[in-house]
Amino acid sequence: MQLYNVLTSNVKKEYIELKRYLPNTIALLLTFYIIFLGAFFGVMFVGDPASFESNVQYSIVSIVFWGLTMTTMNFIGYAIITEAMRGTLEQLYMSPMGVWRIMLTRMIGQFVLQSFIMIILLFAAMLTSGQWLNLNPLTTIPIIFITMISMFGVSFMIAGLAIIVKQIQAFLQIFQFVLMALVFVPLSVAPYLAFAPFVKGVDMVRTVMLENRGLTEFLWTDYAVLIANSLVYFIVGLIVFHRCERIAMKKGLLGQY
Repeated sequence: MQLYNVLTSNVKKEYIELKRYLPNTIALLLTFYIIFLGAFFGVMFVGDPASFESNVQYSIVSIVFWGLTMTTMNFIGYAIITEAMRGTLEQLYMSPMGVWRIMLTRMIGQFVLQSFIMIILLFAAMLTSGQWLNLNPLTTIPIIFITMISMFGVSFMIAGLAIIVKQIQAFLQIFQFVLMALVFVPLSVAPYLAFAPFVKGVDMVRTVMLENRGLTEFLWTDYAVLIANSLVYFIVGLIVFHRCERIAMKKGLLGQY
């Protein structure tokens, strides 16, 4: 019950902040839409006309998932920085729920809310391009749910780094381009990227949307790799976060910025 209350409170908190700073939320959506327009017109004027439709569809899915992964995984790093600047980071450690649970519920809230924003972007991109994808929520939602777990694992690593270093804005700006590469490069070109976080899940969802596949049309090895990848990164992320916490506490860094 306590965990449920923490979850609902943090989801409400993230919603209030998105609504209160609505111009920033709209600017975020417009930024990704403009990036899509750049990719769309680039494919239109430079790309191969024979593969125009498939290239545009690929760009739509990739940009939407890049936005979702970037806003979700970078969010917690900025959240730690903000808490440290406000001087409220130490107060979080007074909670009996544990900071990692609080951060996890915030990440869940951010992921859910950003998913709605990216759905708006998805429909705007499809409407603009005239290319309609197979959304198939009964297939895509379970895969995205499992993929989300690996995102949270990497987010915990970033949060641990932020607790110690505090100023990681430059790292997060560079990290968004790393995420772009991971999202846009298909596994057929670089199969080893299946060991990277969330890449397998994005590739499976992209296959569903572009090739109209169902859950039963994937091999059991696809699900095995997806689940194992998510669990490993989540567990490693928690371990890294807790170790960074201990280092910060030992050096007295929680109350410093």
